[in-house]
Amino acid sequence: MALKNEPTAPYHSAQDALRVLETVSHRTTGVTETELARQCGIGADRLAALLRMLRREGYVEQVTDGAYVTGAALGRLGSAHGREQALRDKLQHTIDRLRDSVGAAIYISRYIDGEVRVTQYAESPSTPAVNEWVDFRSSAHASAVGKSLLGQLDHNGRRDHLARHKMARLTSRTITSERLLLSRLDSQPATVPVLDLQEYAIGTVCAAVPITAGSSVGCLALSLPVEHAHRLRRAADTLNRGATPVLLSLAI
Repeated sequence: MALKNEPTAPYHSAQDALRVLETVSHRTTGVTETELARQCGIGADRLAALLRMLRREGYVEQVTDGAYVTGAALGRLGSAHGREQALRDKLQHTIDRLRDSVGAAIYISRYIDGEVRVTQYAESPSTPAVNEWVDFRSSAHASAVGKSLLGQLDHNGRRDHLARHKMARLTSRTITSERLLLSRLDSQPATVPVLDLQEYAIGTVCAAVPITAGSSVGCLALSLPVEHAHRLRRAADTLNRGATPVLLSLAI
């Protein structure tokens, strides 16, 4: 399966964060912010923001002299024993926090063996998950999750998926023309969140951003009741900024 190679801002931030973590892990006695800036080639403001995120996620800790050392979360994810559960727990913690900051249900979805799969989600009574009234595997053409995942495939990958899943009309807004959908996917900038404006379900709007790590296609998404549609674009921007910790956890 070939992918479109258009790295997003969260991808670049995650790569920078990995460079910082690699430098910190090689200095067991700690490394100062000045040394990190010099060794990683990252500007002071950007480095400060990365370090705040890495401390919040538990990947680094600051000791009494101000130097940075590796944090407990990095040790758990770096260990082969129990890594899968540790990663799942870390991702859940991250999207739970993102749910609260965005004020929307949050989803992690992956494209696995040619199918759309929602692997984790975070909801609450005030931010309910979308009602999956049609299996997400059969509705990639209509959902923000599906369109984000399809958008990361090459043309042949998209055509293969659509050949296996009929583009059913789920609402009056659903695109059922393969030609139109492929055109929309081609013109969708990788850095702009994909939106679903009641195409999957009446009463729900959604947004999704890529979280592809290596050859694994994924996305981070949110859903809102349509009465909160006025918040969608701002929420989608917050979602995009919040994608870096998710990408980082997948890349470690």
